[in-house]
Amino acid sequence: MSDLIFLDSAGSSIPPAPVVDEVIGHLKRETEIGGYRAAAERRDDLEAGYGVLADLFGCQPSEVAFTDSATRSWLAAFDAVPLEPGDRILVTEVEYGGNAIPVLRRAAEAGAVVEVIPSDIHGQVDLGALHLDNRVKLISLVHVPTNGGLVNPVNDVTAAAREVGALVLLDACQSTGQLDLRGLDYDMLACTGRKWLRGPRGTGALVVRDAVRERLHPRLVDLHSGVWTGLQEYRLRDDARVFELWECSIADRLGMIAAARYALDKGLDVIEAEVADRARRLSEGLRSIPGITVRDLGERRSGIVTFTSDRVPATELKDRLWQENVAVTVSQKGSTLIDMTRRGLDEVVRASPHYFVTPEEIDQALERISRSAR
Repeated sequence: MSDLIFLDSAGSSIPPAPVVDEVIGHLKRETEIGGYRAAAERRDDLEAGYGVLADLFGCQPSEVAFTDSATRSWLAAFDAVPLEPGDRILVTEVEYGGNAIPVLRRAAEAGAVVEVIPSDIHGQVDLGALHLDNRVKLISLVHVPTNGGLVNPVNDVTAAAREVGALVLLDACQSTGQLDLRGLDYDMLACTGRKWLRGPRGTGALVVRDAVRERLHPRLVDLHSGVWTGLQEYRLRDDARVFELWECSIADRLGMIAAARYALDKGLDVIEAEVADRARRLSEGLRSIPGITVRDLGERRSGIVTFTSDRVPATELKDRLWQENVAVTVSQKGSTLIDMTRRGLDEVVRASPHYFVTPEEIDQALERISRSAR
């Protein structure tokens, strides 16, 4: 669809040519000499990838692990946090369903309790409602929720957590690639490659700070995560790669590295500014369309813009817009159950324009939204 206006980078974005070339090129090489030898040829590039992601996140290469998704990253980190009966796990009202389900299940198994930090009047985490003590073992913090454009105050939450020794696991699934994360303070960070970073599907990364790694106990380990040293003995790695597994798609990993390089070359500050500009233009335009209500919250906004129509259900509106060559998606209640229930919403249309969407395309999309919502 040559005239497609793509407003779905919060779902799965469009990879740039260098990423596509890297993935396809390596797959072709595997057909020529086999996967093992093709991977060996790229050993230096794969190793350099840890430094590339370290530059992206502002961390050390030893703190970076590659995974196959944000979900795998998040689960690997969460499962490694020791829990005992009576321990407290804190989540926010914008917690993602894919995190909430394993939190609830493991808390029940361990005898821990799950508590929700209330939102403030802006919809973001209420720092004044952070009631912490030494029973708080983990704060699960969604940086940018899947169902709206707010940006949670990460460093303030982490500063409070430090006072009681709690760990902060940051879900950066919707912020990696659109926001500059290099100044953030957290203990663990999970992200995907397929969204704003514009990498391949089936890619992700996990950042685990060196300072907290010894407090964690990875449960899924193999011959990449450690070394079998004796009949009854083994030794685990002493860096974040202890959270990796041996098998992976080399082509996709190279593609994610290429995507991170692409973002760094463009400039994370430039990307953040351009995404904010497109989202602001879209949001302001939506507010002028009769019958459309913008649903975004937060003092600071990201590139996600959500809205509803008082005439057309969200799913139907999404389908109508696809017929108009506008790609958006729908965020359902089950993805962010607490927040959507609190606000009385069952679904919202989610638009997420990246920097490659021009201002003129935003204006064209607004015209098509107005026409489709009648």
